Amino acid sequence: MKEVIAVVRINKMNQTKHALADIGIDSYFAREAQGRGKGFVNPMVLEGAEQGYEEAASVLGEKGKLYPKRVVTAVVDDDRVDDVVQAIITTNQTGMPGDGKIFVMPIKDSVRVRTGETGAAAIN
Repeated sequence: MKEVIAVVRINKMNQTKHALADIGIDSYFAREAQGRGKGFVNPMVLEGAEQGYEEAASVLGEKGKLYPKRVVTAVVDDDRVDDVVQAIITTNQTGMPGDGKIFVMPIKDSVRVRTGETGAAAIN
């Protein structure tokens, strides 16, 4: 089993839900988040902010801004990981900064609380 964690644009969430449903992934978590990527800070702007220029400080402030995102987490069988990752990429890729990130983590076990089922039976 693997955990697929995707950080996506807030305005792509409905499309992401539909893309996951289209490939048979109906169980997942979604939560609100704020974040940002590396971004680019112009050294001249940084120097101006350090010297007290308000214009430079305001521009620099925008670079550190946190942007609203959604985090989608799905635990899937190993053989479904590529399908899930590709569906998320296809749905969210615009070619612009901020398209998001996908992380894939191993899951040792899972347990369905209601029935006590473990492993793949608990997630299928």
